[in-house]
Amino acid sequence: MTGNAFILNFFKLYNMLWRLCLPFLKTNTRLKPEFDKRISCSHHSKADIWIQAASAGEAYLAANIMKKLSPKKKLNVLVTATTSQGIDILQARLTPRAISKSIDLKIEWFPFDMPDTIKKAIKIINPGIMVLLETEIWPALLYYLKQNQTKIFIINARLSKKSYNNFSATKFLWRSLAPDTIIATSNQDALRYERVFEGSMVDTMPNIKFESMDMDTPDVDTLDVIKKVLPQTLPLTIIASIRKTEEKQVLHIIQHILTHFPDQVVAIFPRHMHRIDAWKKRLISQNLNFHLRSKINFPLKNPGIILWDRFGELKAAYGFASVVFVGGSLKPLGGQNFIEPAIQGPVIVTGPYFDDFAWATNDIFKKGIVIKKKNGAEVAQTIIKTLKRPASKSKRRHLALEYLKLNHGGTLKACNEILKAFDELL
Repeated sequence: MTGNAFILNFFKLYNMLWRLCLPFLKTNTRLKPEFDKRISCSHHSKADIWIQAASAGEAYLAANIMKKLSPKKKLNVLVTATTSQGIDILQARLTPRAISKSIDLKIEWFPFDMPDTIKKAIKIINPGIMVLLETEIWPALLYYLKQNQTKIFIINARLSKKSYNNFSATKFLWRSLAPDTIIATSNQDALRYERVFEGSMVDTMPNIKFESMDMDTPDVDTLDVIKKVLPQTLPLTIIASIRKTEEKQVLHIIQHILTHFPDQVVAIFPRHMHRIDAWKKRLISQNLNFHLRSKINFPLKNPGIILWDRFGELKAAYGFASVVFVGGSLKPLGGQNFIEPAIQGPVIVTGPYFDDFAWATNDIFKKGIVIKKKNGAEVAQTIIKTLKRPASKSKRRHLALEYLKLNHGGTLKACNEILKAFDELL
C-alpha cells in the first residue's frame, strides 16, 4: 500500500495545496488561536493512545470515553481537538478527578492534515492506537498512521448520504487508507463504511450520545430569562431548526395551525441566524404579525408569533413547549436532533427525512416518543390535534428517558474494544 505510486504523487500535490493555503488560513479568526500548534510538532510527546475529537460534538464523545476508560496499566493518552470549543469542553470535562489514575492525559490542538506536519507528529507521538470519532477521516493522517503500524479505529462512526457520495467518488484513494476497525452507530452507516473502506472490520454500537443527552440540562439562567418572555396561559408551539429550502413549507404549516388553533404562541427558530431577515420578509408578505425575541422585555399576553433572533436559547425553550416540530426534515437535509427536545416532554413531530439520525432506531417512532409525518400538511394536522388534546408531559418525558437508558452501552463497548486492541499490541 505505502509504495503505491499514485498515493505518493497524490500526497505531493496535497502537501503543496496545504502550503499554498497556509497564509490565508493564518488570517482566519477561527483558526488564529494556537495557529503555530496546528503546523508544528515540537509540543507533542509520546502517547500510547491518541483520540481525535474535532469539535464540540466529538469532544463530548471523547470525554465520555475517557471517563470510562480504566486500563490495568499506566497509559499515556493524547486527546486532540480542531476547534477552540472542542478544546474548552475537553479541558472542562477531563479534570484529573474525572479520569482513571492510570491515565496520564494530555490535551492538545489537532495539527493540520498537511503531510509534512502529520508525518512528523506521528513519528513523535508514535501511538499504538488511534481513535477517530464519527466522520474524522483525514488522508494524510490515515496514510502515516498505517506506515507507523498504528491500529486505527473509527468509533461512533456515522456517514451521511452526502459524505458517502463524496467518499464513494474517491474510493480509489480510500481503499488504500482503510482503518482497521470501524464501529458504526447504525446498520445504514455500517453499510456505507463497508463500501468505502473495503478490508476494514465493521461492527455496530449504540450511539454514545444516548448516554449524555439526559445529563445535558439547559442552563438555569437561560430558563429564567425565557420564562419571563413566554405567556403562562397559552400553549407554545416551537418550530425548530428550520433550514432555508424548507422555509416555504414551514410558512404554510404556521398559517394552517394559526388558522385552526389561533390561541397559541408560535416560536420560529431558524437553523441559522442569517435567515432572520428572510423570515421577516416572509411573515410580512403574508400579513403575519410577529415579535422579535430580542425586543420582548415582558411576557406576551396575547397569541402570536415570536421570531427567535437570539442564539443559544432553543434547548431551554423546549421545556416550555406543548409541541415541537423539528426541521431539516421536510427536505433531504439530514434532519436535526429530535431526541433532545423529546426528553423534556413535549410532543415531537418530524418530517420524513432524518438521515443524520438513523442511529436513533425505529423504536423511537414505534413507541410514539417522536411522531414521523410524510409532509408539511400532515405535520400541521398533528400539531393541531396535539394542541386540542394536550398530552401529559411527565409521561412523555419518562418514556423518552426510558428509551435513552435502553440504548446505553456504546461508551463501554468503545472502551472495551480500545483496551482489547492495546493489550494485543503488548
